[in-house]
Amino acid sequence: MVMKILLTGATGYIAQRLLPVLLEGGHEVLCCVRDRNRFDMSRYPDKPVRVLEMNYQDPESLKLIPADIDAAYFLIHSMSSAGDFAKKEKEIAENFRDALNQTNVKQVIYLTGIANAKELSRHLRSRQEVEKILASGTYQLTALRAAIIVGSGSSSFEIIRDLVEKLPVMVAPHWLKTRSQPIAIRNVLDYLIGVLGNEDTYGKDYDIGGPEPLTYKQMLLQFAEVRKLKRFIFTVPVMTPRLSSYWLYFITSTSYQLARNLVDSMKTEVICRPNNLAEKLNIKLIGYKEAIRLAFDKIEQNQVLSSWKDAFSSRILDSGLSRFVEVPKDGVFTDKRKLKIENEDLALRNIWAIGGKTGWYYADWLWAIRGFMDKLFGGVGLRRGRTNNETLSPGNVVDFWRVLLADKKQKRLLLYAEMKLPGEAWLEFCLDKDHVLHQTATFRPLGVWGRLYWYAVWPFHGFIFRNMIRNIANYNAALTKKGRISF
Repeated sequence: MVMKILLTGATGYIAQRLLPVLLEGGHEVLCCVRDRNRFDMSRYPDKPVRVLEMNYQDPESLKLIPADIDAAYFLIHSMSSAGDFAKKEKEIAENFRDALNQTNVKQVIYLTGIANAKELSRHLRSRQEVEKILASGTYQLTALRAAIIVGSGSSSFEIIRDLVEKLPVMVAPHWLKTRSQPIAIRNVLDYLIGVLGNEDTYGKDYDIGGPEPLTYKQMLLQFAEVRKLKRFIFTVPVMTPRLSSYWLYFITSTSYQLARNLVDSMKTEVICRPNNLAEKLNIKLIGYKEAIRLAFDKIEQNQVLSSWKDAFSSRILDSGLSRFVEVPKDGVFTDKRKLKIENEDLALRNIWAIGGKTGWYYADWLWAIRGFMDKLFGGVGLRRGRTNNETLSPGNVVDFWRVLLADKKQKRLLLYAEMKLPGEAWLEFCLDKDHVLHQTATFRPLGVWGRLYWYAVWPFHGFIFRNMIRNIANYNAALTKKGRISF
């Protein structure tokens, strides 16, 4: 049965995986986003996709939801945001429920967390409260409760990967002995599609997980086994939650806010209650090791559709990308470079490959130091990398930058800095009709400290930016098998 479906969190990790599957099923999908500039419509040419820009905390904007929708997916959470995320999630759920009560929607599908333990983390208590709010609507709610989701680009996968690949020996908190029941992203999508329009699942909730419960320590060691790495893990009982959060924050690509909430959740055992939903939907559950292998298949083929890293930032997403696209010209410092180029296609490929595994074309060690300093001051650092090594879209992350504009037809790439700064910074690359490459770094200082910062780093800009534009114009940026640049 073809449906008209509302998809919330459409630029998030799960929704970006779910959308193509829904479209393959012939459904019409209304994608709800906070900023339409972050949604890449070029991925879905001639597909029944519409974009609705709305703020879930503003009931007025939710009036954009049409009355004739058949089903809706609620895929919103605020765990990585600063402040009282539980209060924010409650407000969003109430607004969403009230808005959908004014429509003809028959079913809402909510992907949430397993909450069977007696003592729940703030994160799981908030998810439980959201489920109760959504269940009070005039429609039927189907709740799917999952623990750790394993897939290329998922937060759990990338955090475990950071720990395993960077630390041969780990002295870790005692919560590594806590059990969870990880589930492959493919199985999550199987469930999300399987319950759609399935009246047997109306008004019910299900725990969904893989075939085996594992401790976090077992997950780390099995990940290492799949990657053919020898790792040693020792747990200590004296590491406080705050120290554990800093441990995760400095070693992995997560933000401190998310690390703190993750540590809080990792103290709670999340094991599925038995149910026969997988059997009813004819879903073959994928084991943890196989889920890791499948994830790396996608990574090695450069086919990662979405990453959790694109979803969190320091501040920019709250106000939308469009506010930052117009680079200021007054009251700013600039470093402008231009260079006549011979091979325009090569230069564009190099520009579109910048950051992540490719690096920054000159003095990567200095960029690494800047990323480490950013981490020390509570910033995002360089560890976010980038989701895809070859393509860029507005909203993507590139290390500690955010893509504002990526237009190959206009031959222009504009990045905005999400590092900790006493001001705001932009980095722009563009090619003009005379085959001249323009590279412009713009900094709008905040007060005296901003001006002092610019003058402190100005000597480094002289040789970093001068050599970067030369290398972009002249070096072959074809990636080797190791993911490095061939100079």
